[in-house]
Amino acid sequence: MMKPVFKCGLVAYSVLMLAIAPLTAQTFSDSFAGFGSSDGQPIEIESNELKVEDQTKVATFIGDVVVIQGDTRLETSQLKVFYDGDGQSSEGADTSNGAVPAQQEISRLEASGGVHISSKDQTATGDAANFDMKTEVMVMTGKEVVLKQGGNVVVGNRLTVNLKTGQANLNAPADDGRVRVRILPNSAPSTQQ
Repeated sequence: MMKPVFKCGLVAYSVLMLAIAPLTAQTFSDSFAGFGSSDGQPIEIESNELKVEDQTKVATFIGDVVVIQGDTRLETSQLKVFYDGDGQSSEGADTSNGAVPAQQEISRLEASGGVHISSKDQTATGDAANFDMKTEVMVMTGKEVVLKQGGNVVVGNRLTVNLKTGQANLNAPADDGRVRVRILPNSAPSTQQ
């Protein structure tokens, strides 16, 4: 039977966002806005090794993988990139230089072996993360999924972020069913002389 962790996680996340709102207009979900966004920024990937399987349309980056899109940076041990398309040139494409532009589109990213995502003052860590580029939904899982912004910390084990709307849901570990939150209150300037 599934525990009601969704409600607990959503309430804790909402409390955290209300507490953080005076500190910054950003939310933790902004950390992931770079990946899968439709703003046209390129995705740059570096790794120690790359294996491409054209039959299954999967490219696997292995070893010290770094992915950058806009202000967002992802670091992991292994990244599988699933792509759609037939690799054929598009009609009207300039092929005078002999190049054949491939009509391929990334449909999904699967990061594993420890995942660290950072953007500006925000970080998220977990064991694995999946980005569905078509639905623009990211799911990060792990024994502990830790979100940090400044001194504020939220811990659960499954984070789901809708990259279009910014809605984020953090579920608690199954063993205790609780999301943990640590908030450092805003320091108001002293009015005493």
